[in-house]
Amino acid sequence: MLSSMLKQHQETIKGRNETQEKLKRETLESANELTVNLVDHLNVGVAQAYLNQKRLDQEAKNLNTNANNFNKQTQQWLSLIENFTSSLKELGDVENWAKTIEKDMRTITSALEVAYKIERE
Repeated sequence: MLSSMLKQHQETIKGRNETQEKLKRETLESANELTVNLVDHLNVGVAQAYLNQKRLDQEAKNLNTNANNFNKQTQQWLSLIENFTSSLKELGDVENWAKTIEKDMRTITSALEVAYKIERE
């Protein structure tokens, strides 16, 4: 009887050990699957962040190129405006010179007319 009880006890322990090993394996498999799923989920976020950063870098390069082009165009416009302003000043100077010459010619004409009138008299 004692030997049968011992045998029965050993079989029960063996069954429990097998059940515990099975549960341990299932727990490890579940933990491994959870870890893989978590890493995959995080990798999706990291990949998306990487793609966003890559796009941002490209947009920053494009913006820098566009800003440089805009700066060059602005300098060209400023140069054109400066040349235009200078030309307008020159035209103003020519107009002023022409008015001065015209005034001098009228003065000379008036003087000649007065001299002619005096000479006729």
